Amino acid sequence: MNSRIKQMKVFAAKVEDGREGRDGKPSVGPVYRNLLAENGFPPTDPDINTTWDIFRVSVEKYPKNKMLGWRKIINGKPGPYAWKSYEDVYGEVLHIGSALRASGAEPGSRVGIYGANCPQWAMAMEACSAHSLVCVPLYDTLGPGAVNFILDHAEISRVFVQDKKAKELLNPDCLSAQKLKSIICFTSLAEDEKEKAVRSGTIPYTWDEFLHMGKKNPSDVLPPRPFDICTIMYTSGTSGDPKGVVLTHESLTAFVRGIDLFLEQFEDKMTVDDVYLSFLPLAHILDRAIEEYFLHKGASIGYYHGDLNALRDDLMELKPTFFAGVPRVFERIHESIKVALDELNPVRRWIFDLLYRHKLHWMNLGYKQKEASPLADFLAFRKVKAKLGGRLRLLVSGGAPLSSEIEEFLRVTSCAFVVQGYGLTETCGPTTLGFPDEISLIGSVGAVSVYNEMRLEEVPDMGYNPLGNRPCGEICVRGKTVFSEYYKNPELTRESMKDGWFHTGDIGEILPNGIIKIIDRKKNLVKLSQGEYVALEYLENVYGVAAIVEDVWVYGDSFKSMLIAVVAPHEENTRKWAVANGYVGSFTELCSLNQLKEQVLAEFRDIAQRNKLRGFEYIKGVILEPLPFDMERDLVTATLKKKRNKLLNHYQVQIDELYKTLAGGRL
Repeated sequence: MNSRIKQMKVFAAKVEDGREGRDGKPSVGPVYRNLLAENGFPPTDPDINTTWDIFRVSVEKYPKNKMLGWRKIINGKPGPYAWKSYEDVYGEVLHIGSALRASGAEPGSRVGIYGANCPQWAMAMEACSAHSLVCVPLYDTLGPGAVNFILDHAEISRVFVQDKKAKELLNPDCLSAQKLKSIICFTSLAEDEKEKAVRSGTIPYTWDEFLHMGKKNPSDVLPPRPFDICTIMYTSGTSGDPKGVVLTHESLTAFVRGIDLFLEQFEDKMTVDDVYLSFLPLAHILDRAIEEYFLHKGASIGYYHGDLNALRDDLMELKPTFFAGVPRVFERIHESIKVALDELNPVRRWIFDLLYRHKLHWMNLGYKQKEASPLADFLAFRKVKAKLGGRLRLLVSGGAPLSSEIEEFLRVTSCAFVVQGYGLTETCGPTTLGFPDEISLIGSVGAVSVYNEMRLEEVPDMGYNPLGNRPCGEICVRGKTVFSEYYKNPELTRESMKDGWFHTGDIGEILPNGIIKIIDRKKNLVKLSQGEYVALEYLENVYGVAAIVEDVWVYGDSFKSMLIAVVAPHEENTRKWAVANGYVGSFTELCSLNQLKEQVLAEFRDIAQRNKLRGFEYIKGVILEPLPFDMERDLVTATLKKKRNKLLNHYQVQIDELYKTLAGGRL
């Protein structure tokens, strides 16, 4: 395949023309569908109408397959993975469901799940589906304030809780927890926690006690209907109270069917032997959607043991074939490989770079990843694959845009398919997905999914026109995987759902081949004093690859012509820089050095040049922050999205001083 043919390839079908705005309404761009849905959405699977069907059918087909795996702690250290089969899990789910019914839960009751991913989390979720109960996840990183709000807002009567989270649930500040009828611990509760629960009128159970109650009081399953609520997922949001996103069983099963149809196009098929390492929160739609798909295929899910810093240990132990993460995780993988490369002698480093360019050249000509350079894979890149467990076939990045530089690096060196996707809780997870082995899609999030339609809408005050030479605008989605409503918030539902289209708040660009690029969030665009618009999140994504940087917040002011940034330096790389340049002191002291600021700005300039950024997109000054942006100071959400208004309040004094200094022409 030559490059000219490759550029002509189309990835989505235009099914409706755009139209100019009139009568105060904005212009809208053409409507796009997946190529598999050009003439209408394909039929759904008649055997799978609810998430209970997904699980039940797989138990019938694959009873002995490994389903859920976890690492037992032996002598204080995580041991090998232990597994429950599909039939093992099914038996336990029936007992847990019966216990929920015996404790008074009726169809439609909301049941909370609070804790890190583990088999009990998944079994509680399936027990809810078995009896038409509504599963309401609570992010395990949410503090008592948000947990208290969700318990009250969703009128949750029962909660499954991880042992170490019970303390937060029983915190006196968490007033809504005092209304709970029962709490069921993933393992067991401490005596003082049991007493606290009893004093507040809540019945506490260990997992084994609840199982025993279900065995003694068996209850027939009461399966849901497709249009019943499956889950209410609360999104943390960058301001205000969490929003409850209502997803039906039909939405989740349509997603699963759509992925089935999408993957049928490719040579590499997913099989029962595939293994997923689950570490993104199950309370997050991306992990929930992936786990539903793995269960549908009779494949295996292994949970990480809870320490993100030791994630590589889980990778080596589980040897997964599929791994999904947010960009920060892939940035860390990239950093660790780069560190290993820096330690090679100059000749071996030169050989690695030569092999990298050689393989990339053939991939750019249209060769598949596996066929681009088997020699380069054998000599260099199989070692990178080995560091990721040795069996990875697919890496998926979601949650935010992944830097093109890191995406290219992983595509070349991981010996696996690397794709980006885009979606929200409101769209049931990935509503666009990249195509494996299409190097031309780097920097994009692929094409719209099988059961959705997508178009762009004009954002006049920002100069975005979906009918212009470069079609840009707010991404709007409609279709089978779009949410029903924001729970108990009709005003917000009306605001986001107009004429049947969900307005995502994200700014996208549609390329001539139907592929989507995310430019930024609608609210995170800033107009500088010279009249140029700047996409702040996009620039954070670009500058975030600097080796000296752990995290970066880019700030622009409409009354200023220059961008600045608050940077949390990467401690280990900062100390290496200090040693190499003869500086001593604590990490905090190093962060106060003007020389370190100059180093950060120099790395930023290099990155800006490599990415061909425009002059006004260059960072002109930095504030160095030795502490990471954290939830404790209320600077980020539970999903690590930056709270820009909080960051501005926190750093306002330093920002004002920096702008004064820059106006004087000094660093």
